[in-house]
Amino acid sequence: MRQNAGFNRRLSVFALFAICVGISPAPAVAQDFPKGPVKIIIPFTAGGPTDTVGRLIAQKLQETWGQPVVIDYKPGAGTAIGVDFVAKAPPDGHVIGLVNSAFTVNPSLRKSLPYDTQKDIRGVTQIADMQLALVARADAPFNTVPEMIAYARRNPGRLSYGNAGAGGTTHLAMELLKKNEKVDILYSPFKGSAPAHTEVMAGRIDLMTDPFLSVMPYVKANRMKMIATFGDQRVAGYEKQYPTVAESLPGFVASSLLGFIAPAGTPTATVQKISADTAKVLRMPEIQARLHEMALAPVGSTPEQFDAFISSEMKKWSKVIADGNIQAE
Repeated sequence: MRQNAGFNRRLSVFALFAICVGISPAPAVAQDFPKGPVKIIIPFTAGGPTDTVGRLIAQKLQETWGQPVVIDYKPGAGTAIGVDFVAKAPPDGHVIGLVNSAFTVNPSLRKSLPYDTQKDIRGVTQIADMQLALVARADAPFNTVPEMIAYARRNPGRLSYGNAGAGGTTHLAMELLKKNEKVDILYSPFKGSAPAHTEVMAGRIDLMTDPFLSVMPYVKANRMKMIATFGDQRVAGYEKQYPTVAESLPGFVASSLLGFIAPAGTPTATVQKISADTAKVLRMPEIQARLHEMALAPVGSTPEQFDAFISSEMKKWSKVIADGNIQAE
C-alpha cells in the first residue's frame, strides 16, 4: 500500500511538472465525444456511391457512439456548397463532411471558392478509393493499354473518349495519360454517364472513363470492352480478368477518393477519435464485403495521412488542369 501511494505521488508530481512546462504526459483522447447528434454533410443529391457509403458508415458510427448520426445533403457548385458549410460549422466534430476527389480538384478548377481548402478544412480519414475504369467500344481494334497507345500514335486524332463531364477525375485521369504518353485522343464531355455509355455502345465514341461499378453491367453483357483500371491494385474479385494501367505504365495511378473532413479548428483529439472509430468500422467484415461489391477499396487512414494525401492530390491535379487549360463546366 505504501509503495502504491508513493507511485501515485510521483505520478502527480510528474503531471504537475508536465502542465507547468507545457507538455502532456499522454495524448489527449476525446472520451466525451460525441455529446449529441453528429451530422454528415454530403455535397451531392441523394443516391450514388457517396451517399451509399455515407449511410453505411453512419449506421455503424451511430451504433458505436450511441448518438444519432444523420445525413444532410447540400449539393451544388461541384461540391463547393457542401464543403463550405463544413468549413463554417462549429469546430467541435459534430458536423463533418464526406467528400470525393472534387475536393482536391476544385482549388485548381474553380477560380473562386468561398473557403480555403488547406486553411479552413482538416482531413479526418480517407474512407476508400473508388476504382475508375477505361473501357472501349466492343469492336475496338485493341485490347490492352499498350495496344491502345500504339493505335493512337498510328492514328493521331482518330480516337475519341467521353465521360460524365469536364473537370472530374474520370476526365483528368485520361488527360494525364494522354499527356504522359504524348497521344492525341479527342475529348467528348457529356452531361452524365448515361449518355456517354450510349455513345460507346453505339460505337460513336471509342473510349470512356467511368467508375468501375458503373460500366461493369455493359462489360459483362459484351457491349463494352474493359481495357484497364486506374487503381494501384486490381479490383477485388476481378484480379484474374482486368489489369491496371500501372502494370503497363509503372507509377500511373488515378482513383477517386472518399473521405471525411472537418472544420480546421476541430480539436485534434476529436478528429483522431472520429478517424479511429471510422477505421474500426472499415475493418468490419460486412462493411468490407459491401465496399468491395461497389469496387471500393477500404482505407481508414489517420488524419495526418489523409492531409498528406489531399495535398499530394491537389498538386497532381493542379498541374494536369493547368497544362490542359481545363475549366469547370
